[in-house]
Amino acid sequence: MNDLCADIGYKSINHYGEQLCGDHVDVVDQGENSTVIVLADGLGSGVKASILSTLTSKIISTMLAANLPLEECVAAIAATLPVCSQRGVAYSTFTILHLINNETAEVIQYDNPQVILIRDEVNYDYPKTEMNIGGKKIFKSVIKLQENDIFVSMSDGCPHAGIGTAYNFGWKLADITEFLEGLAPVGYTAKTLSTILVDECDKLYGGKPGDDATACVVRIRRRVPMNILFGPPSNRDDCDRMMSLFFSKEGKHIVCGGTTSTIVSNYLRKPLKASLNFVQSDIPPIAEIEGVDLVTEGVITVNRVVTYAKDYLEENKCYEHWSIQRDGASLISRLLFEEATDINFFVGRAVNPAHQNPDLPINFNIKMNLVEELSTCLRKMGKHVKVVYF
Repeated sequence: MNDLCADIGYKSINHYGEQLCGDHVDVVDQGENSTVIVLADGLGSGVKASILSTLTSKIISTMLAANLPLEECVAAIAATLPVCSQRGVAYSTFTILHLINNETAEVIQYDNPQVILIRDEVNYDYPKTEMNIGGKKIFKSVIKLQENDIFVSMSDGCPHAGIGTAYNFGWKLADITEFLEGLAPVGYTAKTLSTILVDECDKLYGGKPGDDATACVVRIRRRVPMNILFGPPSNRDDCDRMMSLFFSKEGKHIVCGGTTSTIVSNYLRKPLKASLNFVQSDIPPIAEIEGVDLVTEGVITVNRVVTYAKDYLEENKCYEHWSIQRDGASLISRLLFEEATDINFFVGRAVNPAHQNPDLPINFNIKMNLVEELSTCLRKMGKHVKVVYF
């Protein structure tokens, strides 16, 4: 059985002075192990470019996910999008990565910078077949996937970075490739790689991008299961069943909550070793139980993880904090965002008497909402998430 999966991440910066980005990325699942990823670069910048790129990526990703041929997708775009009266061009440029059963990648490119493939930590020159569809020159490649393959697609705002300032002719594709080769051995996630690349482009633009710049990274990796236990069951008689199911699952085990930790300690017959070392003043300290990978406080810690997850999906500004800190929220974030691919939540519905204090801003609904918000964010990161309530 193929246990490969795709870690997908992307980031964009807008043309200086524009509120909307003229690039758009769409990711559509096609069954459990197949995915269509489209990066479209709309003509120009601003509102018009944003509309063009959004329509292009939506049309292509939806049609390809429905197994319609590429020729029909391109024809649909040409028939749907308006023609620019000045340039006479009807639609945006695009790059398509079609991952099939996590075994094969179809790479389809029209006028965007060439997709870079880093394999075994160096640039891999994959074969390309030229096609002519509706008078447009399109390149198609079929590549057998390997673990640790890194695909990087981008809009032309990336190689244009630094024109006339840092570089005479921009940040050439060969230079970008060399930059990525230096990052490949570190093992960064796709989101972090795309963030590093686009932030570097922003620096080359002097913080005032002359074009929309987007990088979309797909990293092929092995599946890594993770299990998180949050809260005791509503029925005390279900404790042993909940613990048995939780510890029978493959992968690392995270326990959140004081009462939950006590139940786990009793079930495993191992002492709960609490810590009074506040690594971060506003996050309660972690604890230890032999046989458990991470033990943390509950609602306050998970709430911070949700905050980090939302930021991770947007500008990823908090990465510099949680990627190195040792508090419970940072440790959970690293395990869930960077390490895990398949996450199992075991959530207890018991009402914590401590949370019934009217002076505390915590109640049962907040706890359930945190689980819902976190699982939604993780799914947007491309994780496979299952939630079981007790």
